[in-house]
Amino acid sequence: MNSGLKTAVSKYMSYLLRHNPENLRMDKEGFVRIRDLLNNLRKRYEVDERFVREVVEKSDRRRFQIFGDKIRAIYGHTIDVEMKYPLDENVRFLYHGTTERSASVILREGLKPMKRGWVHLSATTEIARDVGKRRTKKPTILVVDVEKARREGIKFYRATDQVYLSEEVPSKFIKILGNTHEPKIETPILNSSKQK
Repeated sequence: MNSGLKTAVSKYMSYLLRHNPENLRMDKEGFVRIRDLLNNLRKRYEVDERFVREVVEKSDRRRFQIFGDKIRAIYGHTIDVEMKYPLDENVRFLYHGTTERSASVILREGLKPMKRGWVHLSATTEIARDVGKRRTKKPTILVVDVEKARREGIKFYRATDQVYLSEEVPSKFIKILGNTHEPKIETPILNSSKQK
């Protein structure tokens, strides 16, 4: 599969299924018919249903869900949809990758959903770093103490194995990675220029 085409199609699918369904008939849970989505995709790209299914199934992160002849985005909506996510009661820490400037605001005001319906959190520091790199070359990784937040009534939902959601996270549960005592679960990144 052409990775450039896969990325472009995935981004356009995200746009249609998360933010602007254009002429697609979307149900209240965010599903549209695959054939209708394909009609929109084919205005820009030469793709078939097999290609779309491959984008969904071979994605590094689960962004979409196919059920029968329908497809939807799993998270990240700025349009109103009624998604039901399982409540998570086990995860201890979650992570958020962002810019240094945004991190200073978050440490004062907490994490808020902004234009999206949910705050998006990552399961690992590596995923948070990848997310943060979409906005800056050197992302700041924030750690959310989910156990403490949960004790005070904050709920966390599992959208996928890699993405968790919350309505809001107050700043008292957030720290910069490295300034906390959370377990280190990331793999070390070796700088090959310093190795001999």
